[in-house]
Amino acid sequence: MTKFHRIVRIDHTPDNLFELVSDIKRYPEFIRWIQQMDVQELSGSENTISRIGTAKVGFRGFSETMATKVDANTQARTIRVSLVKGPLKKLDNAWTFREAPTGTDVDFSVDFEFRNFLLRTLAAANFELAVNRIMAAFIAEADRRYK
Repeated sequence: MTKFHRIVRIDHTPDNLFELVSDIKRYPEFIRWIQQMDVQELSGSENTISRIGTAKVGFRGFSETMATKVDANTQARTIRVSLVKGPLKKLDNAWTFREAPTGTDVDFSVDFEFRNFLLRTLAAANFELAVNRIMAAFIAEADRRYK
């Protein structure tokens, strides 16, 4: 099992960052290893938007398809991601966006495990680098969209 938690302050509004992260259909535009994303809208409530995102992910000759359920609560500015199917045995990912004096505190956590031992070993060895690249991609896209 790989667990990670980080709080990062980003110089954008909570609403803009929430919109960016919940807009999963556009991930292939700025996250290099997501080659394709298909989105199925599910029924939601007044404050919650639920969808299934099926992503084709490719990295250094490795290609896989995985589906996740994304629940975005517009009022609380929280996003929860859980596994539907794919190479993972487990996935629990959460984002929370809180207003801060100089931008937004983004609270990010992920807990996941690959089914395959080799992938699990590779992920553990490279996980912090991957998270840093994902965060950098989101920050660069926020800068592009909202400045």
